[in-house]
Amino acid sequence: MEQKESIFTSLPNEKELLSWYRNQPEESKIVPDINGHIHTPHSFSAFSDIELAFQMAKTEGISVLGVNDFFTTAGYEEFAQLAEKFKVFPLFNIEFIALQQDLQQAGIRVNDPNNPGRTYFSGKGLRYPVQMSSESEAAIKKLQQNSNQQAYQMVEKLNAFFVENQIELHFDAAELHKKLAKELFRERHIAQAIRTTIFEKKNTQDGRKRLFEKIFSGKELKVPIGKMAMVENEIRSNLLKAGGPAFVKENPDEFLSLEQVMDIITDAGGIPCYPVLLDDAKGNFTDFEADKEKLLQTFREKDIWAIELIPGRNNFEILKDFVSFFHKNDFIVTFGTEHNTPQLDPLKVTCRGGVDLDDELKQINYEGAAIIAAHQYYIARGMMGWLNGEKARVTEKERFIELGKAVINRFLKN
Repeated sequence: MEQKESIFTSLPNEKELLSWYRNQPEESKIVPDINGHIHTPHSFSAFSDIELAFQMAKTEGISVLGVNDFFTTAGYEEFAQLAEKFKVFPLFNIEFIALQQDLQQAGIRVNDPNNPGRTYFSGKGLRYPVQMSSESEAAIKKLQQNSNQQAYQMVEKLNAFFVENQIELHFDAAELHKKLAKELFRERHIAQAIRTTIFEKKNTQDGRKRLFEKIFSGKELKVPIGKMAMVENEIRSNLLKAGGPAFVKENPDEFLSLEQVMDIITDAGGIPCYPVLLDDAKGNFTDFEADKEKLLQTFREKDIWAIELIPGRNNFEILKDFVSFFHKNDFIVTFGTEHNTPQLDPLKVTCRGGVDLDDELKQINYEGAAIIAAHQYYIARGMMGWLNGEKARVTEKERFIELGKAVINRFLKN
């Protein structure tokens, strides 16, 4: 893979950097607003392009932004360039979907509430410029191909359904892929195409509603027709999910195991990180996450030393209790917003209902981002990062936090 210049090697050496940071006035060392997890158009995103994310970050006063696309690092170069342009510190992350077959067979839901054993899993602070083995590159490419093939099959089934029901709609999968997506052509792109085509085909609200009713086999659209994201979710539920006419079942043989995913992440220089679902709107937890003491033990056994949350999904009190517990146990904890639906919400991280993070949670998020920043700084120089083999360097946590804060602050002021 082609090597590009690292944006971290232009920073001073560690000794100089720490000396500079320690001499900064205390009033300049405020806790910044951080969003450690967004998706870009390289997977599926609310942002029309990566620059929009940085423009919003600048407007909202977000100082640290983390890219976290599914199955790809293709957005890293542009992300790095825009980070320098807008003076927003970048975190280079990635997301996978693994299958833990033992948990699937036992019917245990992990962090996908609908599919036992299916496990979303992130890598934090990957090496930039990107560098990984040819085996890891091939594995990621295969994941992309499998994901795209499933979406292409959905379009094929969708077209057959339209013909069968005398609905005058037809889509070309390759054309949609080229028009709406980059590396990954996903179910959400298909829903987007259906919605926009219906809106183009019918210019009245009644006409649109009637066409939706026809493609939903007689069921009325339940959500307000002007709510784009809600409409697309209903399209997915009626047509593309299990029970829908264009549903294509995932092949369990095409999933990587959690161990294989973690190997790719560490090979690419990253830190394995578990995305916590936590409580839903009714206060329910998945089987896997229900007992935090047991979860901690499982993570330690599997050498997982970092977690992330999307607080917008969670109750503030539940989130605070959970996060404080893992922070006290020396875990990296970071927060983000995902932005992997059509809904373009602010980048500022809040809990469910728009409840703000308190100072303690903001500090925990800053410490987590700082450790990842220090890790990125070290691995860009060919040095050991947060992991020594598979184990986190928890006894050096405070040193990593201080260095990471220095890295972030110097980058923002350069």
